[in-house]
Amino acid sequence: MKHKILDRLHEVDGFLSGEKLSEEFGLSRTAIWKHVKALKADGYQIESVTRKGYRLVASPDIVNYDEIKEILHTKIVGSRVIYFNSLESTNKTAKEIAAVNNEGTVVVAEQQTKGRGRLGREWISPNRKGLYFSVILKPDTDPTKVAKLTLLGAAAVNRGLLDMGIQSQIKWPNDIVIKGKKVAGILTEMNCELGTINHIIIGIGINVNQSNEEIPYELRDSATSLLIESNRAINRKDLFAAVLNRLDEFYLDFIDGEDMDRVLEICREESAVIGKDVIVIQGSNSRKGHVVGINNDGELQVRFSTGLETVYSGEVSIRKEDEYI
Repeated sequence: MKHKILDRLHEVDGFLSGEKLSEEFGLSRTAIWKHVKALKADGYQIESVTRKGYRLVASPDIVNYDEIKEILHTKIVGSRVIYFNSLESTNKTAKEIAAVNNEGTVVVAEQQTKGRGRLGREWISPNRKGLYFSVILKPDTDPTKVAKLTLLGAAAVNRGLLDMGIQSQIKWPNDIVIKGKKVAGILTEMNCELGTINHIIIGIGINVNQSNEEIPYELRDSATSLLIESNRAINRKDLFAAVLNRLDEFYLDFIDGEDMDRVLEICREESAVIGKDVIVIQGSNSRKGHVVGINNDGELQVRFSTGLETVYSGEVSIRKEDEYI
């Protein structure tokens, strides 16, 4: 009910009386007041004046459904947005609720206390400084093709950033970089049995409005934020909707004949590694090679001294010799 009251406060220019709200929703004025108090607790600035009613003064910098629904234009992704002030990990929560929630459900949090990146690395997730969300998908496809969805997530973030006027590159398979520093990461996890996918979780973390001082000292050579690189604060709500819109667009192509042409085109055009000499790290072994391209299965093609090889998602980390890419 508080969401409906918020909608009405958004619609009017000025005060809306408690009596009118009470009549419209069939609630007592005391009940209306309780919902208004709940909205205030969420961070909405609402002025209350006797015999005038309520007036929405300002909305908080939060990324719940109420704040993005007017700019969210999706068919599947974002069919439900579950918002939290704080979570250990959006991927963890998404996995816990995936069985009882529809495809396209998004779990988003203002901060993560135990955010995770690829290979179990920690993802620093300060409150209201970034975007931390996970999308539940349930495609009817073979589990062997799921690795492509990591590229789908990377392409969605790259194009979502471009919609905000920000250029970036994709470090295959799951990192987004700007000027050689990581600004976002994608963590894809799958639950399946007997060759059937139960669900896939695509987790996305983006460093949005962290200052240089808010980036851990030991990460400043390899990590950055959109604020640092663009020298302007970024509207997190607009970016959140932009990435979800792009993710939905590419996912619709995927489930309609597993079309990945646009995603692969973006990953090739915006690649941070194609044509570069790199170090491929597999377990405790590392080899120097030259990245030739990305094949139609989304796998990296690398030429080593022993010849051309296919590098599979989830098996490698890639670094240039003297810097992070």
